Amino acid sequence: MPASTRTPSQPTESSPLLAAIDLGSNSFRLELARLRGDRYERVAYLKSTVRLGAGLDAQGNLVGEPVERALACLRDFSSQLRGFEAQHVRAVATQTLRQAANRNAFLIEAEKALAFPIDVVSGREEARMIFAGVSLLQPSPAPRLVVDIGGRSTELILGRGNIPLETESFPVGSVGLSMQFFGDGRLTPQAFRAAQIAVGAEIEEALGVFDRRLWQEALGSSGTASAVSQVLKASGQTDGRITPRALVWLMEQCLQAGHIDRVTLPGLKEDRRAVMPGGLAILYTLATHFSILELQPTRGALRQGLIVDLWHRLNAESKALPTDTRHRTVKLLQQKFLVDDAQANRVRRMALALWARVGDANPAMREALSWAADLHEMGLAVSHHDHHRHAAYLMAHVDAPGFSQSEQQQLSWLLLGQRGGLKKVMARLDNPTAARQLLCLRLAVIHAHARDSAPQQGLVLDGALGGQRIALSWANRQHRADAAQARTEFLLRQECAQWSRMGGLNVVMVDGD
Repeated sequence: MPASTRTPSQPTESSPLLAAIDLGSNSFRLELARLRGDRYERVAYLKSTVRLGAGLDAQGNLVGEPVERALACLRDFSSQLRGFEAQHVRAVATQTLRQAANRNAFLIEAEKALAFPIDVVSGREEARMIFAGVSLLQPSPAPRLVVDIGGRSTELILGRGNIPLETESFPVGSVGLSMQFFGDGRLTPQAFRAAQIAVGAEIEEALGVFDRRLWQEALGSSGTASAVSQVLKASGQTDGRITPRALVWLMEQCLQAGHIDRVTLPGLKEDRRAVMPGGLAILYTLATHFSILELQPTRGALRQGLIVDLWHRLNAESKALPTDTRHRTVKLLQQKFLVDDAQANRVRRMALALWARVGDANPAMREALSWAADLHEMGLAVSHHDHHRHAAYLMAHVDAPGFSQSEQQQLSWLLLGQRGGLKKVMARLDNPTAARQLLCLRLAVIHAHARDSAPQQGLVLDGALGGQRIALSWANRQHRADAAQARTEFLLRQECAQWSRMGGLNVVMVDGD
């Protein structure tokens, strides 16, 4: 499901300083920048070679020194972010955190060290934002292939202008491949051949999607392409462009050295030495499989894409732009799963009206509630039976451009809890704000259950923030005698009883005005 990424065309009244943190498998990066119209102004850039991907043990848990290095780096980044408002900061984690079995435990400590939330993004979402960064810093109307080789994943994006048409992520990267095939440091023809076969097996299914006839130029984003380009230029092999012939030359230099510790190449930085063999194997395999005769390094990368995405979110909130990527994604999901727009609108209006009475001022919570209302019936495309469970599963696993995995999980939780017993969502009800958010959605679903185009009187919630007692009443008491409203009130009283049984919020039905 491709998504459009608009390049900023008009500055907002003020251009705030934005912060992007990329928690990659090899390096952590912090970029501070402003967007002024079409101009990208970098203010500061920090990079630390953490090698978090090397901290995954046989059970898939993050352990040891890489974890300590990661937390120390995030504490350093945090000191650079003092005074930043939360809405001006976006931190994302990529493949290593997508894989890590103990990622939730790590994220608790990592967010404490950084003092800002960290989103884990899917591979395709990472690819989308990489393309946004490349499109901003190196615009072109030509159809192009963008290659980004990270520590544990490789992203391929086929796009035109600033629109990514196809995105894919493969779980092979310079750190993981180097550890797997060159872990003892020895550089042999057999190891390079085995690494190339492994990469080829991963990317084979995408040969048609990124066929050479579909693009005119190929760009290499991020660390591996940049490092190889610098070596080739410093060695006089090319002007920085990466070609199959130059890659063969580089691999021959590695084979002559015989061991990674003996590789001495002009322009090769020490922090790239250990992961160079894996990166070369990936680059050469991509070049041969996709007929890439020339790969040009590009300045754009994930962190610039994060800045662009953050800019869109801020301007969508201020209405300076009509929407951000997530709004478009929700509309596309409604179309894909044949959601009844009228019913979604009824539920959304009621849910947001209730939230305005008992929720907090956090715009992210309000947005999540709105999107959950828009998508609450997407599971009906699978089955009417337990459609809330189907909706939750779809939301957790569908490609949703603009959404991080944690945002998708939050929406999945709301969709799962929209109806039925509360026991299945008890784990999150300890959070009072989340409990109120779910209550608003459930009450709105009940209020609109008859799917009446002439809706009955609205509901009112009253309850101080931080308090456990919430009073539920009709907006207009005189309509209580209506038969349809009486049936709805029966369901509402059942809902109140369920919350009371589960503890936490004490929801009571009271007489209105």
